[in-house]
Amino acid sequence: MNTTPANGGHLDVIPLGGMGEIGKNMLVYRYEDEIVIVDGGLAFPEAHMPGIDLVLPRIDYLQENAHLIKGMVLTHGHEDHIGGLPYILPRLPKFPIYGARLTLGLVKEKLKEFGIREHEVDLREADPDATVRLGRHFTVDRFRMTHSIPDNSGYVLHTPVGKVVHTGDFKLDQHPTDGKTSHLAKIAQAGADGVLLLISDSTSAERAGQSPSEADVAAEIEKIVAAARGRVFLTTFASHIHRIQNVIAIAEKYGRRVILEGRSMVKYAQVAQDLGYLDLKDPLLTTDELGDLQDQQVLFICTGSQGQPMSVLSRLAFGNHAKISLNNTDTVILSSSPIPGNEEAVNTVINRLYQIGADVYYPPTYGVHASGHGFRDELEAVFNLAQPRYFLPWHGEPRHQINHARMAHAMPRPPKRTVVAKNGDVVRVAPDTFEVVGTVTAGAVYVDGLGIGDISDDVLHDRVAMSSDGLVLLTTVLHPTPHVEFVSRGFVKFNRELEHSIRQVALDVVTSGMRDKRDLEDVISEQHRAVRQFVRQTTGRSPVVIPLLVE
Repeated sequence: MNTTPANGGHLDVIPLGGMGEIGKNMLVYRYEDEIVIVDGGLAFPEAHMPGIDLVLPRIDYLQENAHLIKGMVLTHGHEDHIGGLPYILPRLPKFPIYGARLTLGLVKEKLKEFGIREHEVDLREADPDATVRLGRHFTVDRFRMTHSIPDNSGYVLHTPVGKVVHTGDFKLDQHPTDGKTSHLAKIAQAGADGVLLLISDSTSAERAGQSPSEADVAAEIEKIVAAARGRVFLTTFASHIHRIQNVIAIAEKYGRRVILEGRSMVKYAQVAQDLGYLDLKDPLLTTDELGDLQDQQVLFICTGSQGQPMSVLSRLAFGNHAKISLNNTDTVILSSSPIPGNEEAVNTVINRLYQIGADVYYPPTYGVHASGHGFRDELEAVFNLAQPRYFLPWHGEPRHQINHARMAHAMPRPPKRTVVAKNGDVVRVAPDTFEVVGTVTAGAVYVDGLGIGDISDDVLHDRVAMSSDGLVLLTTVLHPTPHVEFVSRGFVKFNRELEHSIRQVALDVVTSGMRDKRDLEDVISEQHRAVRQFVRQTTGRSPVVIPLLVE
């Protein structure tokens, strides 16, 4: 860390994830010798991360200052806010973790999968509108905000330097599925009393107007189900409990039994059902329980909203599902938008579904999805209620943050100052201070199979290089007569002349080095450089070159 700890009279806001990106949300507040953490999420790999399963925030700063942690608050149960906890919590001491009922239910299920027992963590249920005291300096006054999952909260953080309002993920849905609208009175009251800092969701800051209601999506899906000729297959995020509830109600209305397909879909629905967040007339079925039900009597809710290769919808689209085959009387609804980086995978699935002859509905062509993040009118409404002195746009890529900042400064009562921060920035705030004063270690920890953190950016660079230009392996044997063995994969089709030339370049470097009695490590390094340069000049390609030496 290249900054000093906060002195008395200053609050440090330190994003370890979720700033300048969408995913792996984790925010740290520090006042003097106390730290409070908000959320511990993950992100999904992007196209330039071959082989990576998940991406986690780096928590070096928290490990270095673990004795100062007073607790954690969870805003809601989405993966980008709680998915990293099974990896993060074992690396930190035990401290109280506050979350709403559904949020903690999902956390418990995750921890159980990783063999983390309940007594090893301190989970404490807190209503979405509850007030929580953490340490001497922090009081977290939560307030419900509508989103795409129940029990979602923002909060007013009371600190010795003033109030911080954090919206959490939100939209201002006037007709939410559970009838529980956003509790904006707490933001308004904080604004009337004086808000030092507003931290607000920037995801949809580029989108004008008001986000569609979940009720609008339900009405569109109902029209499609009512007209469906045969089976209906719908995919959405497994955590979108509100939408799953609406789809179940629609299926019941039209005499269809609901079948869940996909591990995460079954898991989330089971937790929600056990905790009373799903209202059912008939039990949910599995594929094995279809029995004699006719095509017009079933509706599948399945995984695959992001085109994941092993998801249910992808296997159906490519004919790889063990028990179900799609046909031209089926209706498929993709009730979600692709996460950035997944567009190609989703489009591939959609094209395959069209080739099968199914009726396919997807956004934005059809109104079967609504964002869980408020558009500009909603962002402006919250900003007007908070009337902050300072503004920190959060939860979005740089373009979202900057457009949110521009919106704020175009308001009738703009903030005195706005900071567009990055992960690892130490944003210091006090009545007369709002600036980045330093940085802490931040970035990404990659999960690859059972390995956590053992894949570096250099390894990813090599994977990308191998996938685009291939691999050349050179083994130089020094005795009895120096010669070079050549193996390539994914480079070029066998070319005897090119292979001979590469061998000769490699051998010339070794022969020259031995004649001049140079250090063998220097010889190998020079061989690597010479071969790379020759291959680049000869083929225009840049494969990964691995030189080995056998004495």
